[in-house]
Amino acid sequence: MPTARTYSDLTAPQLATIVPELLLSGQLIDRSGMAHLISAFGRETMAQIAIEEWMAASPVYTHRMRDALGVDGDGVADMFKCLQLDIGAPPQFMDFRYEIDDEYHGSFVLNHCGALMDVEPLGDDYVTAMCHDIEDPTFDATAIATNRRARIRPIHRPPRRPTDQHPHCAWTVTIEPERDELPLPPDAEEMFTRRAASVELSAIDTTATDGRVDYRGDLCDDLQFREWSHTALVRIAEEVALQHQLLALGFLVSLRRYADSPEQVDEIYRKQLTGIAGLAADRLRSALALAPDAQGLATVISLIPVLGPVQYTGVTARVVGDGVVLAIPHSSDARSDGGWLTLFDAEHLEPLQAIATGVDAHWNVEAVTDTGHALEVTFALTDDERSESGEVAIARFSSGAAWEFVDRGRSLPITPIGSPV
Repeated sequence: MPTARTYSDLTAPQLATIVPELLLSGQLIDRSGMAHLISAFGRETMAQIAIEEWMAASPVYTHRMRDALGVDGDGVADMFKCLQLDIGAPPQFMDFRYEIDDEYHGSFVLNHCGALMDVEPLGDDYVTAMCHDIEDPTFDATAIATNRRARIRPIHRPPRRPTDQHPHCAWTVTIEPERDELPLPPDAEEMFTRRAASVELSAIDTTATDGRVDYRGDLCDDLQFREWSHTALVRIAEEVALQHQLLALGFLVSLRRYADSPEQVDEIYRKQLTGIAGLAADRLRSALALAPDAQGLATVISLIPVLGPVQYTGVTARVVGDGVVLAIPHSSDARSDGGWLTLFDAEHLEPLQAIATGVDAHWNVEAVTDTGHALEVTFALTDDERSESGEVAIARFSSGAAWEFVDRGRSLPITPIGSPV
């Protein structure tokens, strides 16, 4: 396929294929980062950073997705719609099944929890850290973007007793008018002031007739992205890429509270990015069936969510001869926010090399130039074959690394229990 410079250069079927991939790579950010937190600080601090990063990011990106897709209600169905488009709940890997009792009462189960599959082999302490310590505050932080009187509470959850308990967990969602409103987490308040919270992304053509242009109306089971319009899919892909950036900013804000030095912050932050960058590049190349040539590498760089969306980061890639030149501008909203892009300089290109290696092991950084306006990194094909980095190998610990999405048919509406069909 020709080089795709933005998501809008892809066809609707291609976008429908990669949107679940983007959601999954967002979930796997933590599989990349948490191992390094455990090594540096132990399980309890790892859990606290996980709580703080998600509580900082999820109210902001949920608010953005609601605005983008016209989810303007305050009930449980509206909340569930947002979960379906959240990197914390990629479809199938985190197999949420929803039920609605009425506007303000509902429930869900996870028929499959990929995150549980990743931590269960580590023992009950790690399962409890994720399924109790982390889930309780972060579920509520996500819910309050829809209604601050919402509460998500467990019916049952791991550690599984018996060990093959299914579904993996079950939760109620209730919204009661007499409850006090939950406050916005302080880190989320600060995150709303970042440029990522207000950056303008591609507009959805609401007059389009090639598919859904919003998520008004019924909640759908097994949301099928092939049923959406081209411009809606472009916007969803951009928003999901931005979710990556917001989660990374939340991780950074929390990490700084616990690290011993700025150098330790940069080391862990760079390892997190390197791991997810290499893994996401590999899956994106495979999902789009890209050749491992210059056009394939340039396309992966342009579409990989850790370097996008372009309106926020300004990162571009172009094919030059048999090579690829990636440009990271010195001035962008992403630079101003101080997240992942600030990690790059001539001596620190590990995440970019991981992306190149994810496309083909023969791609290598050949040259680095500072033009005054941007850092330009040139990639060339060589005879030498690079090994996958240790950071990417750690991220592959997740079962999500080899996850395969399946066709589940068309979207079906979920109606309140007792409603006429």
